[in-house]
Amino acid sequence: MSGPEEAKGLLIMAGKDLIALKNMMNAEAFPEEIFGFHAQQSVEKTLKAWIAALGEEYPVKHDLRLLLIQLEDLKCDVTELWDFVDLNAFAVQFRYAEYGFTEEPLDRQGITAKTQALYDKLQGLIEK
Repeated sequence: MSGPEEAKGLLIMAGKDLIALKNMMNAEAFPEEIFGFHAQQSVEKTLKAWIAALGEEYPVKHDLRLLLIQLEDLKCDVTELWDFVDLNAFAVQFRYAEYGFTEEPLDRQGITAKTQALYDKLQGLIEK
């Protein structure tokens, strides 16, 4: 599917994941895997909303890299978004395996702020 209605629906769902992120700042209450999953989901749905808003079909995969490549091919500036690809492992891998204690803790404030900025950008585009 594609088009404005699809984009709006995806953005609504991305917003719900974003609300979850904002309420998961306590790493003791919400493990990295849970926070990372909702961050990845919010970004994925927002990028898919962007593609749908452009009237294009998006892949039914949990790969932010593929979505960013598609947006680049559509002449969209995604330069500032490539760091989100680090969240890919939370879409599948860390849903079933523990995020290792040897890993750097996620920057919850930074990820949430950047995800909010992407969401706000898309909301502005869809409203036009």
